[in-house]
Amino acid sequence: MKILVLNCGSSSIKYALYNMDDKSVMTSGGAERVGLDGSFVKVKLANGEKRQIMHDIPEHTEGVKFIFSLLTDPEIGVIKSLDEIDAVGHRMVHGGEKFNKSVILTDEVLKAFEECSDLAPLHNPANLKGVNAVKELMPGLPQVGVFDTAFHQTMPPKAYMYAIPYELYEKYGIRRYGFHGTSHRYVSQRACEFLGIPAEGTKMVTCHVGNGVMGTRAGDIDGGAVTFIEKKLGLDADGMSNLLNKKSGVAGLTGGSSDMRDVENAAKEGDARAQLAQDMYFYRIKKYIGAYAAAMGGLDVVVFTAGVGENQIGMRSEVCKNMEFLGIKFDEEKNKVRGEEAIISADDSKVKVVVIPTDEELMIATDTMNLL
Repeated sequence: MKILVLNCGSSSIKYALYNMDDKSVMTSGGAERVGLDGSFVKVKLANGEKRQIMHDIPEHTEGVKFIFSLLTDPEIGVIKSLDEIDAVGHRMVHGGEKFNKSVILTDEVLKAFEECSDLAPLHNPANLKGVNAVKELMPGLPQVGVFDTAFHQTMPPKAYMYAIPYELYEKYGIRRYGFHGTSHRYVSQRACEFLGIPAEGTKMVTCHVGNGVMGTRAGDIDGGAVTFIEKKLGLDADGMSNLLNKKSGVAGLTGGSSDMRDVENAAKEGDARAQLAQDMYFYRIKKYIGAYAAAMGGLDVVVFTAGVGENQIGMRSEVCKNMEFLGIKFDEEKNKVRGEEAIISADDSKVKVVVIPTDEELMIATDTMNLL
């Protein structure tokens, strides 16, 4: 079975074609700057070769159409006909409380998903564009939605409710939902397989640490500070949203890059604001590990994943420093790995600390295959 995975963002389309007989990636890539000047598609072939192809992509349907043409291209294509594709699996960002598992995308499901767009106005409409593009280009091809929020639907009310008037939850669904659930689901399962331990009863904290965590977003901030800034700067709701989501985080603190590699290099060169951004970043991760260990009543495994989690050696070291009281005994030598599965805690550590590269696309492809 061959399954195409699509992840449609507001101005990008990531894709991967899987042969599910052996779960291998036949090809992958992504369209960037969709709807903007200078749009292009990056393609990674099965042999590791990379290509960048300039192509005008005014909207998502054209982007998906061009990706389809690349899949069957005589030179770099990997299939002879689009009929070889058995289904398409989509990353769907926000399913609200309507979806607690992956589903086949029927008209009824898509209508319910569209009703969640207020909760993710940047992501959900883009996800729908991808679904509709496939529907237009290949009518009748089965499509499956895998929701970022589904994994977290087992949270109890005490964990997901905000201390705001209850009717705001009842009327608008305002609560904590949790994101990157597909990644957390994959790495938590894979970590147990890798360590040879049962998932049932294991107390685990999975740290999905990527640019989306705090690159340009403020994260936790006091509500009073939000209204104070609004008044001082004369911002409306859209202006405040732009400040908190696109001008804050690491980029806001440093006044420059949101890339943690740049921040790390700047801190080494003595940049005080870069050092502050790093310190805050590491502190928050450490704090959440401790908080979740307390909530679970113990800790067995800590997992680092995603772009920063898999590759930033210094981050993992700083986060795990002075955590012996929790049962974490860190091994600096073992920690010298990037982008590969590894145990980075000492042999006699009570808590296992591991690096598990995430694979959300494979999780989406697997769910799609299982549903069909």
